[in-house]
Amino acid sequence: MKRRVYYYDTDCSGAVYHANYLKFLEEARSEYLEARGFSVKGLLDIGVGFAVRRQEMEYKRPALYGDVLDIETTVKEHTPYRIVFAYKLCNQAGDLIGKAETDLVCVGRDLKLIEVPAEIKASLAAGR
Repeated sequence: MKRRVYYYDTDCSGAVYHANYLKFLEEARSEYLEARGFSVKGLLDIGVGFAVRRQEMEYKRPALYGDVLDIETTVKEHTPYRIVFAYKLCNQAGDLIGKAETDLVCVGRDLKLIEVPAEIKASLAAGR
């Protein structure tokens, strides 16, 4: 996924404010799922959501106002109830900005743990 860094993403130094990377990762996860035919809204409409269990980010260098980030998203692991996404963030010059992981659990409307839907598990198992 490509993501331009806008002024509102940055702090007073012109670098991306650290917490805003979480928004970028959310966008990348959503695009990953949508590229495989699963819209977040469609999942929520049928009572399937994902809650962040753990988030990890390793910052290597700052992303700056005007940069275009390339966020590579992969699935590191998945179980019947969890999906762990891994990300690699690079700027337009190919410099590594950071690496991250998001550990998600699948939840129903009541926010209680449920199994990842079979069609998502099948897509993950197929490596799509």
